[in-house]
Amino acid sequence: MTEISRLPGPVIELWEWQYQGKCRDADDTLFFHPEGERGSTRRRRAEAAKAICAGCPVIAQCREQSLKVREPYGVWGGLSEDERHALLASQKVGAI
Repeated sequence: MTEISRLPGPVIELWEWQYQGKCRDADDTLFFHPEGERGSTRRRRAEAAKAICAGCPVIAQCREQSLKVREPYGVWGGLSEDERHALLASQKVGAI
């Protein structure tokens, strides 16, 4: 579950970057796997979502936000949930 206490408040300037996301015009099911999806089907769906992210003008803001709030599901900022988890885990190791 997303850690709500880490989300910025309801100030439009903090969220406005989302209006520029390429994903706004994409099918949201591309970014979130259905229950039970595994293997090559899941990889292909995630890669298609990441291809959209790759050309997004706000990929850095999206990635930063997803890591900050520890977004548990979906592709955000060009990273899958597993990639975000690994990146956060490696940051914890480096902080010790």
